[in-house]
Amino acid sequence: MPRILFALCLLAASAASHACSDLLSAEFRPLAGKEKVDLCKTYAGKVLLVVNTASKCGFTPQYDALEKLHATYADRGFAVLGFPSNDFAGQEPGTEAEIREFCTLTYGVKFPMFEKVHVKGEDADPFYQKLAAASEGRAPTWNFYKYLIDRNGNVVADFASKVKPDDKALVAKIEALIDASEEGSGSVKH
Repeated sequence: MPRILFALCLLAASAASHACSDLLSAEFRPLAGKEKVDLCKTYAGKVLLVVNTASKCGFTPQYDALEKLHATYADRGFAVLGFPSNDFAGQEPGTEAEIREFCTLTYGVKFPMFEKVHVKGEDADPFYQKLAAASEGRAPTWNFYKYLIDRNGNVVADFASKVKPDDKALVAKIEALIDASEEGSGSVKH
């Protein structure tokens, strides 16, 4: 009986350590979808890379590396979350259906892409306002700005658009967060 009680305590502690953070308390429709996805229910306890995207940007080829990152680490509790935005030089003018088709056909994107949102200024979606606040006020300055979130829902790093998804420092931070989580030692601070 004591073993069962101990196992239940460990299970409860594990679940509590991955309780949803206020940051992930948001719902978004999948790109060109209808039913909203609760980020807490779907992504709490995962390491996340949140990226604002655009189809007509010089950084658009980053979709390839983002998809490779997602495919490489998804089975270890990692996900890339894409949020199309037309906030920078009108580089995402299409409809959500057009964006989804472009991402799928041109880059083979399978990582979760969500509804088109504003990511900067007063019109920024509350999720992006929280991301900026959690990273000392750093809002996206261009398309393909990246926020790295640990399994506890904390922003631990953010990366400028020019930092490619396969950048060694970015990949090392992702691996460290995944490894720390797998070992039960918590998150890595930047």
